[in-house]
Amino acid sequence: MEANPRSTGRLPAAFLTPGSSSFMDFLAEHQPDMLPGMRQLPPTQGVIEAPHGTTIVAATFPGGVVLAGDRRATMGNVIAQRDIEKVFPADEYSAVGIAGTAGLAVEMVKLFQLELEHFEKVEGAQLSLEGKANRLSTMIRSNLGMAMQGLAVVPLFAGFDVDRGKGRIFSYDVTGGRSEEHGYAATGSGSIFARGAMKKLYSKDLTEDQATTLVVQALYDAADDDSATGGPDVARRIYPIVTVITEDGFRRLTDEESSEIARSILERRLEQPDGPRAALL
Repeated sequence: MEANPRSTGRLPAAFLTPGSSSFMDFLAEHQPDMLPGMRQLPPTQGVIEAPHGTTIVAATFPGGVVLAGDRRATMGNVIAQRDIEKVFPADEYSAVGIAGTAGLAVEMVKLFQLELEHFEKVEGAQLSLEGKANRLSTMIRSNLGMAMQGLAVVPLFAGFDVDRGKGRIFSYDVTGGRSEEHGYAATGSGSIFARGAMKKLYSKDLTEDQATTLVVQALYDAADDDSATGGPDVARRIYPIVTVITEDGFRRLTDEESSEIARSILERRLEQPDGPRAALL
């Protein structure tokens, strides 16, 4: 399907052949080697060392959902990157947070974005949130061969369901198994600590501001116990990525907004270093 400089300008026949509204199906039929899961890795001894990203958290509130992630990527015992981006918009009403092998995860997100855009252009309508979650599950399952070699991708998917009028969260395992989470969720190496923090602080009637504070607090607690999770870095001005999805669509908090939340949490911890219950107000 490569461009021919001597061609008449007409598209290759593959682009003019009727088929599925799935871009992945299109690639599988006409250019299967471009799919991440179809690549053949050279034989290796042991697990492949590659940058890994953690931790991702999400929480719902009346009217929407918040999805956030820390900024650290690690490779073994080394910090590979301090300001990696792990949360991306999937489309207008959904977002994906990545945990696992960073390079493959980012590539999978880009393919997922293209998959949703392709479907919308072909069908003239958006997939339901449930349909988006299912498409992502299929993509993760296709990466199982890579996951068995240590290159796993385990994202967290969140969005605003326009049909139900509320925010929803979906988590996955390496085989593509999908589960809907209620209230809050976390994935990545620091997820056990982040989930513990949210379990104490979460309530169904949180405001949007309280929900954003909650997820940053959870990431802070995760970074306190998990070396692979990066906490707010005031010196380098690196703060968690926090996104909010409501009926108005996807919105990413500015660095100023994220830093204000992080600083308020740090100030409370300096006043009460033993870590009593943090107020969300």
